[in-house]
Amino acid sequence: MLSWLRRGASPPPAEIDAELWRAATGRWLFMRGLGGDDNARLRALSARFIAAKQFSGTHGLEITDLMHVEIAAQACILVLELGLEWYDGWSEVIVYPSQFAPEREEVDEAGVVHLTKDPMAGEAWLGGPVILSYEDVALSADEELRVAGYNVVIHEFAHKLDMRGGEPNGYPPLHGNMSAAAWKRAFAPAFEDFCRRVDAAESRPEHLIEDALARLPLDPYAAESPGEFFAVGSEAFFETPELLAPAYPAVYEQLRLFYRQDPLARLG
Repeated sequence: MLSWLRRGASPPPAEIDAELWRAATGRWLFMRGLGGDDNARLRALSARFIAAKQFSGTHGLEITDLMHVEIAAQACILVLELGLEWYDGWSEVIVYPSQFAPEREEVDEAGVVHLTKDPMAGEAWLGGPVILSYEDVALSADEELRVAGYNVVIHEFAHKLDMRGGEPNGYPPLHGNMSAAAWKRAFAPAFEDFCRRVDAAESRPEHLIEDALARLPLDPYAAESPGEFFAVGSEAFFETPELLAPAYPAVYEQLRLFYRQDPLARLG
């Protein structure tokens, strides 16, 4: 087990116990088809991530060994071929027992300031921590939600990659062999198309809206902004590539080049 994982400890990376690794990763869709060598590399990378980041529970939540590995494995699948240095520049993962509702000030179009307390499943701060609801982390392995590719850890850590270029806008720093023009040609029309599809679903009779939204290839939250489209698209890339690739093949190809992985090919 990971007996060295305790608040305040600064251990060197240690191997994750094989039984613990299986328990922590066996339910996740992104593990489908991951070969033995890649599985071993992900396990080692996750141990390095756990040693490098501080995990803090709130409201009396104790971060168990299982929770450490669950979160680390999901975070590290994004950087399996990029390197852990893509998560440099920040140090903490904060875990709430369930959704949290921070108080925020928002200014409407008339200039009026409103206080909001919207419940959140996760949040990534520019230069700061990743904040997660463990209830939602666990829900990511729920059989019903897995079909939609819901994964709050992948979502928030995709924002962290996006933030390497500043505020998250759906345009992370690209590799030297990638084209900014090709990225925009893939993502801009796909985002516009998806927004139209969400609008069309939400304009249906009330009793049909939920079913129409469930038939979309991405979670409807992807329509919120280009940054959310990238984060939700990353969830689908790793969790449900068989839905993303046929719906938006150019987006899938750009994500394949960016993450240097091909989850669809793993499915055989």
